Amino acid sequence: MPKDKIAELRKRYEKIKLGGGQKAIEKQHKNGKLTARERILKLLDEGSFVEIDAHVEHRCVNFGMEEKSMPGDGVVAGYGTIDGRLVYLFAQDFTVMGGSLGEMHAAKIVKAQQMALKVGAPLIGINDSGGARIQEGVDALSGYGKIFYNNTIASGVIPQISVILGPCAGGAVYSPAITDFIFMVKNISKMFITGPNVIETVTGEKVSAEELGGAMTHNSISGVAHFVDDTEEECLANIKRLLSYLPQNNLETTPVQNVQDSINRIDESLNYIVPDNPNKPYDMKDIVYTLADDGEFMEYQPYFAQNIITGFIRLKGKSVGVVASQPKVLAGCLDINASDKAARFIRTCDSFNIPLLTLMDVPGFLPGTNQEYGGIIRHGAKMLYSYSEATVPKVTVITRKAYGGSYIAMCNKELGADMVFAWPSAEIAVMGPEGAANIIFKREIADAEDQNFKRTEKIQEYRDTIANPYAAAARGYVDAVIEPSETRKRIISSFDMLTGKRELRPEKKHGNIPL
Repeated sequence: MPKDKIAELRKRYEKIKLGGGQKAIEKQHKNGKLTARERILKLLDEGSFVEIDAHVEHRCVNFGMEEKSMPGDGVVAGYGTIDGRLVYLFAQDFTVMGGSLGEMHAAKIVKAQQMALKVGAPLIGINDSGGARIQEGVDALSGYGKIFYNNTIASGVIPQISVILGPCAGGAVYSPAITDFIFMVKNISKMFITGPNVIETVTGEKVSAEELGGAMTHNSISGVAHFVDDTEEECLANIKRLLSYLPQNNLETTPVQNVQDSINRIDESLNYIVPDNPNKPYDMKDIVYTLADDGEFMEYQPYFAQNIITGFIRLKGKSVGVVASQPKVLAGCLDINASDKAARFIRTCDSFNIPLLTLMDVPGFLPGTNQEYGGIIRHGAKMLYSYSEATVPKVTVITRKAYGGSYIAMCNKELGADMVFAWPSAEIAVMGPEGAANIIFKREIADAEDQNFKRTEKIQEYRDTIANPYAAAARGYVDAVIEPSETRKRIISSFDMLTGKRELRPEKKHGNIPL
C-alpha cells in the first residue's frame, strides 16, 4: 500500500482526536473538566479502547452548517474493558459544538447501544452536551427518540450507566432517566428539563443552575441520580467499583471476588446493637457493615430518602443487594420517597440476578396529609409489587419493629421471602404494643384505679402474647429466631442453599406496576 495512504489515515485520525481543537480542549480543562477521550481512557483498562465511527460527519446543510467541520460529530464511541470485562461506551465531546446532538451523533450512540445489546455487555454513556442541535431540527429529535427506544429495549437486559459530566438539558435528560444508574459530580454535572433562564422568563422564579439541577439537588432532593462524587476521577473510579457488583447481562451471574473474611465469623457486637428501649434509635448501617465481607458497602442513593438504606455488599464474595430500614431517620418509617427508592433498587437487583437481603426495623408508613395527598398508597404499593415480582433469592432479617402493612412491604414470608430470620428483640404485630394495648384493653385501663400502671401492665401482656418473634415462629412466618451475633453465617448459608432457586410465573406481556 502506498505510504501516502497510511499517512493520510494517520493525519485524519489525529485531527479527529483533537475534537474541537486545542483551544477548546484548554477551555474544557479550565472549567475543571476532562475531555471525552480523557474520560474514556481513564475509565477503561490501558490500551483496551477500540473506537467505532471515528470518521462519521454530520449531513446538515442548513444555516451554514455545510461549512462546518465537526470531527466525529461531537461524540466518541466504542468498546473496551474494565477489569478485563467488556463494556461499550460513548462520551459526548463538548469541545465540538458543545457536544450538541444531531442526526449522525445520535446514530453513533444508537450503534453502540445495539452492539452492547447484541453481545450482552454493559453500556456506559458519558453525557456532556448542550442538547439537541437546533440547526438539525427534527433530525435531532428523531435521534433522541431512537436513543430512548434503545434504552428501553435494553432495560433489564444489560446494565446501563449514565454519567453526567457537564450540562444535560431538555430532552437529553430522559436517556439517563431510563438507564439503571446515574452518576453526577459536584459543581460539574447539571440536569434539568428547562434551564434557569427559561424558568425566570416563564414563572419569574430565580434559581441558579446548581440549585436547579446540580449534583446534590438530584442526589438528595429529586432522587433522579444515584451516586455523587467530588471529582471526575472519583466518579470514574466508582463506576468501576459498581460494575464489579454487576453481571454482564441478565443471563449471567455476578462475578465472584476473592475475600479473606470468614463465612463463619461471629460478631458479638450485634448482640448489643439494638437498644433495650424500643423507641431509641440506632444506626442500621453499623449492622450492614458488620455483615458484609471485609466491611465493604457501596450505598445506592445515600443522600435521598435516608429513612431506608439501599446498596451492594458481598457475602462469600458474591454480590447481594441490601434494603434496610434506618431507625435513625423518621424512626425508619416508610414514606413516598423511601418506597420509590426501595422499589427501584429491588427491581434493578432482580433484573440482574442479584439476591436481596432485607433488614427490617419498621414501625409503619409515615402518617400525614402530605403523604396521603402525595399518594403514599400508590407509592407504597410499588414496594409490595417489586418484592412480589422479584424471583431472585430473598432473605429477610427482622431486627426489631415489624408492624402492620410496613412489615409486609419489607418482604415478609407472604411476599416471597425464602428465609425469614428474627432477632430476639423482634416485635411482629399489627401495630406497636402501646397502641394495641390502648385499643384491646381500653375499658380495663379506663376502669383501673392506677391507669398508668394498668396500661404498662397491658402493654407488656400484649408484647408477651403477640409482639415477639416466637409467636410468629410458632406459625412458621419466621423460619428461625437467631442470636444476632450469628446473623452473617446464617444468611450466607441461606443464600448458598438458594443458589439453585427456580421460580416460574404466569406468562404475560408485562405486569402493571402502580407507577
